[in-house]
Amino acid sequence: MPTITTNDLKNGMTLELDGGLFEVVEFQHVKPGKGGAFVRTTLRNVRSGATVDRTFRAGEKVERAMIDKRDMQFLYRAGDDYVFMDSTTYDQLNVGPSSLGEAANFLVENSDAVLKMFGDEIVGVELPAAVELNIAETEPGIQGDRVSGARKPATLETGLVVQVPLFVGPGERVKVDTRTGEYITRA
Repeated sequence: MPTITTNDLKNGMTLELDGGLFEVVEFQHVKPGKGGAFVRTTLRNVRSGATVDRTFRAGEKVERAMIDKRDMQFLYRAGDDYVFMDSTTYDQLNVGPSSLGEAANFLVENSDAVLKMFGDEIVGVELPAAVELNIAETEPGIQGDRVSGARKPATLETGLVVQVPLFVGPGERVKVDTRTGEYITRA
């Protein structure tokens, strides 16, 4: 593992601290009028998602974790596992749903994703900002039902339930934000 100083920290950088992996969410160099400088950070545990605030002395050495980002294509589901293909080597990889987390709600066959790997462990999934999904089930809209801002639940092809406007019917394609899981527009 390469060692860096706290002066070199950047947002999005992954560190290996106390046997865990932490991503730098925010950092701030502080030079008080009296005493030594320090770095105040907000770190997110990559495995559990919990955030912690931690303070380091300026120039303190920390271990940087090397995260490998691989471009992958989701092929199909085999039982509970998701089968991905590496876009460069064409190797296939079976991934459990627990490793994907919330990203599993937005994966359909032939969709692209970037898997963040630490050794052989998947520590994160990057998806496009929005994906297009088919509505599998929702109540049909009826004529004259056009109250502005009114919403109804709709189940998507991946099983995710989102709130959509009343005029959206079953079988239509909608665009969904992958960061918040909210309906954006019809596709």
